[in-house]
Amino acid sequence: LDAAVASLTRSFDQEHAGFGTAPKFPPSMVLEFLVRHHARTGGSSAWRMLEETAVAMARGGLYDQVAGGFARYAVDQAWVVPHFEKMLYDNALLLRVYAHLWQAAGQGTATRALAGRVVRETAHFLLTDLRTAEGGFASSLDADTDGVEGATYVWTPGQLVEVLGDNDGARAAELLSVTAGGTFEHGSSTLQLHSDPDDTNWWAAVRNRLRAARAARPQPDLDDKVVTAWNGLAIAALAEAGWLLEEPDWVEAATAAATLVTGTHVVDGRLRRSSRAGRVGAAEAVAEDYGDLVEGLVVLHAVTADRHWLELAGTLLDDAVERFSDGADPAPGEPLVIHDTASDAERLVLRPRARGDNAEPCGQSAIAGALLAYGAAAGSGRHLTLGRQALLPMGAIAARDPRFAGWALAVAEAGAAGPLQVAISDGAGREELVAAARTSAPAGSLVVFGHAGQVPLLEDRPSVDGRAAAYVCRGTVCGLPVTGGPALLEALRE
Repeated sequence: LDAAVASLTRSFDQEHAGFGTAPKFPPSMVLEFLVRHHARTGGSSAWRMLEETAVAMARGGLYDQVAGGFARYAVDQAWVVPHFEKMLYDNALLLRVYAHLWQAAGQGTATRALAGRVVRETAHFLLTDLRTAEGGFASSLDADTDGVEGATYVWTPGQLVEVLGDNDGARAAELLSVTAGGTFEHGSSTLQLHSDPDDTNWWAAVRNRLRAARAARPQPDLDDKVVTAWNGLAIAALAEAGWLLEEPDWVEAATAAATLVTGTHVVDGRLRRSSRAGRVGAAEAVAEDYGDLVEGLVVLHAVTADRHWLELAGTLLDDAVERFSDGADPAPGEPLVIHDTASDAERLVLRPRARGDNAEPCGQSAIAGALLAYGAAAGSGRHLTLGRQALLPMGAIAARDPRFAGWALAVAEAGAAGPLQVAISDGAGREELVAAARTSAPAGSLVVFGHAGQVPLLEDRPSVDGRAAAYVCRGTVCGLPVTGGPALLEALRE
């Protein structure tokens, strides 16, 4: 893991942040690895790459400064001009990254303020622009509007003046880097926000006016397929971000999406790839669908303390291990190989297997993460062991080019930390413990609070003399219960 950070440092763009040159894709899973690595080790190099990249992306044209959400990639090295398509998987992964950045950044810092704004705006984008009538999340918004890429999103100085008036239009053009020559095509510009204006009320009003004016333009088409894997990523992101930022509506949206996917996409005990308008498609799920959905269900179970989601996750996960691996559990120390298609799927000349993460977690990484998360939540040593064995096939790509093993590395960081679990029992002072966990339980950990026995992590973990107690566990090893916020913070630092 340290070697991966060192390799990433060598490919880091020291001027514009991110990795490599144009085109630049948001390295969402690498950033998740870096935030987890920093939480575990305190490494300054990991934090610098994470912070500088997250800030550059959120300040540039890749991010929608008017309505929130990230475009698929930037065509240039400096994050100015995006390919305007907005994908669910990008925004779900990045929502989780920025929520973890918000948590890890110091109170009162500019980075924390920026990350918090991006989390709220991106969650709003998911809930308003991508949410379907059935409660799931659509796949994407197209880049084109009436055949013209970016037509909905770009502005000229004259258009800003037309909407905002002479003074506000000129001021907004300067703030948002909208120039006479343009930063995009035909004299138009993408919107960038390199610094926040001093007058936040003025900017909020301007942003609302621009959003209203933009809504009156022709809009890009919506790809309304509800894809299992991508909805799993959204469930995890909204549930965790909703808990961290105390936004129960986000958790409710995650619950609704989980209800739709598990109720509609599971047919005769087998998971399907997608649905549309509430009607499930014929294509069977692939490995990433199982892994990402299980991850989402485990996170949702932790946030809601609802055993139902964990039980569903376990059923799906055991089915995936049986059907996407080579059969029996591997011998100790041997890799658990995950194929993209199930053993009973349509026969192909060569059974496909992804060798690395790309824009989203590959099946191998997704199943590895699901195994570790479920193992930690259920207290299952078998699943924890299988999760570590499922990481082994990703070792070669992680060593050669960690940019293409971002989720595998993030999962490995969770494993190196335990995975860490915090179970908080009922009793006096519980809110103090929950608040401490909310601020200090690092990215990649599971936090559960509720009644004794409500979920496996709360079994045989009672209150202490009527006071709520926190049990901090790493893997299957737990410390003594602690009461009070300071004691929990100390236990998390050990």
